[in-house]
Amino acid sequence: MGVTASTVPFCVCEDVERARYTGNQEMSHLKLSVVTITLNEEKAIGKVISDVQAATKGDCEIVVVDSSTDRTPEIAESMGARVIRQQPKGYGIAMRTALLSGSGDVILTTDCDDTYPMEMIPQFLKYVEEGYDIVSGSRLLGHLKPENMPPLNWFGNWLFATMTSVLYGFATTDVTTGMRAYRREVLHGIDWETNYALPAELIIRPYLSGCKIKEIAIPYRERVGDITLNKWRSGKAFLRGITKYKFGWQIDPNLL
Repeated sequence: MGVTASTVPFCVCEDVERARYTGNQEMSHLKLSVVTITLNEEKAIGKVISDVQAATKGDCEIVVVDSSTDRTPEIAESMGARVIRQQPKGYGIAMRTALLSGSGDVILTTDCDDTYPMEMIPQFLKYVEEGYDIVSGSRLLGHLKPENMPPLNWFGNWLFATMTSVLYGFATTDVTTGMRAYRREVLHGIDWETNYALPAELIIRPYLSGCKIKEIAIPYRERVGDITLNKWRSGKAFLRGITKYKFGWQIDPNLL
């Protein structure tokens, strides 16, 4: 899959460029699964699923891994999503379940808070059809700071992306993004290790294995619902996870 990290001194992503969505593209012939994880997202789940269905003309599988105590799973099921119920064990464990449960040729992830542009799904699929193994939506590409991203979040996201670019030698502007498309074989070809640092692992390890990666600019919208992620725990996990694969450090999995 693509060229190996050892043969490319700077970037497997080729040109990291901004992509525009025209709004009238045909859906891909590839079978698509859109997966998400939820923890009390009843305010946003209906809107997100509706947007996915509109963007794909209803031609996709929707998988929701849910740990909620509110009506999120009932709403999702009533709208046709396949819901997998799971006790809260952390972001990465839930997302790993979601990623490996999708049956499509392409697995696209999104957060379930209405911050990501589901109308751009055809754009992501277009690049997969062109030969990319991963298409990663960057909230920071072309933006000094997204309007709806709190300053502390922006600084952390910028720091993690900069660290990844410097340590691994490939250009990226957003390693914490929640919107990516993966070829199914990429997800099933690696034994994922991390929990809260999983978004970084999902881009670093495929790069090191030679996957072809495309980063495109996406808008970032105002969140619907309450924040459930522990920023400090996740931030420390990202720092450990990003350095782990560069230096081969053995780190307690509970800290990742």
